[in-house]
Amino acid sequence: MAVEVRLPTVLRQHAGGRSAVIAEGGTIGEVLADLVRSYPGMKGQVLTEDGTLHRFVNVYVDDDDVRYLEQLDTKVADGVTVSILPAVAGG
Repeated sequence: MAVEVRLPTVLRQHAGGRSAVIAEGGTIGEVLADLVRSYPGMKGQVLTEDGTLHRFVNVYVDDDDVRYLEQLDTKVADGVTVSILPAVAGG
């Protein structure tokens, strides 16, 4: 499946300044693995060394947060939009 992945400003430097790129995969894990293969500078920014989602990154399929779905096993359909957002904390 080909999906559009929208990138936050902090990751755009690793994708030639683009705000969105195309990645392939049937699950979020596969899409993110393809993203890291295509843009190696994102390794460690999105996924941890053991292949899990970095805790300071939020990933959405359309408007749904994958943390409340099946996380990296969340299925994606052709043409959906995946958004990567840095986690924001404050106090």
